[in-house]
Amino acid sequence: MRIGTHQVAPICYYWYMSHGSAAITINRPPDVVFNAVADVARMGDWSPECTSGRWVAPATEPAVGARFEGDNIAKLGPITLKKWTTTSEVTSCKPGEVFEFIVEGYTSWRYEFIEIEGSTRVTESFDHKPYEGFQKLLYGTLMKRNDAMVKGMEQTLARIKEVLETEETGAS
Repeated sequence: MRIGTHQVAPICYYWYMSHGSAAITINRPPDVVFNAVADVARMGDWSPECTSGRWVAPATEPAVGARFEGDNIAKLGPITLKKWTTTSEVTSCKPGEVFEFIVEGYTSWRYEFIEIEGSTRVTESFDHKPYEGFQKLLYGTLMKRNDAMVKGMEQTLARIKEVLETEETGAS
């Protein structure tokens, strides 16, 4: 469903889906912040979970339909619990406004960029179907995966802010 120029999901979508978000203001213009986020090869610089990323040929840059791989790690303190690689597809790409992708057809990740007096308010969010069965017990109850994902987003955004605000021009 569309409201004005924005794609909006029906209320029942949000009731059903698991979601989380985090936001931060970065003292750089939206195009600079967008370029850092959408450069998937840099995701390992920001994220505590995604350790590296690369475009899948023929893609070489962000565009709707472009695919990329991400290498991930889950740790409990110093103990590595799991390592895995995912393939994602860019579902929305508007430089300086939004970068969104879906991972393995399951979890959608979205970054929205809003200019505020020369700085950028960036919001990172995720949506996925609720866990069921054993996954609900393991990820939902024991590991509190959604809470961990929000904490990871907060760390990711803080690291992007730290790096971009200390770079001389803010370019990525």
